[in-house]
Amino acid sequence: MEQKIHQGRNVKRFREMLGIKQEALAYDLGDDWNQKKISILEQKDVIEDGLLKQISNSLKIPVEAFQNFDEEQAINIISNTFHDTQGLINYNPTFNNNPIDKLIQLHEEKIALYERMLKEKDEMIARIEKLISK
Repeated sequence: MEQKIHQGRNVKRFREMLGIKQEALAYDLGDDWNQKKISILEQKDVIEDGLLKQISNSLKIPVEAFQNFDEEQAINIISNTFHDTQGLINYNPTFNNNPIDKLIQLHEEKIALYERMLKEKDEMIARIEKLISK
């Protein structure tokens, strides 16, 4: 059974990973937005493309992340792929052309996105603080 991607939940996950409050995202999206509307948005399975693009620009996260990220699959891939040895992560992939290897490669790209998001977190917090102080 194929699990459907929940775009609203993904918006919430990425927003929270970046340490951004619903109020701050609402402020960034414009005058028509408030915390309650963000909360409702995060409950939607599918978000309109134009709005998803605005959120993408605001959070500096690719639209594809909201459309494709499946946390459960990512956790399974991470737990089956990464091995912690003496505090270091050793990862030596061997990719063939089978669907499992392609799936692992896709999830590696998602992991790289997550790592980039963590790296940009301080920048986003500074940006939000600047917006709030206006």
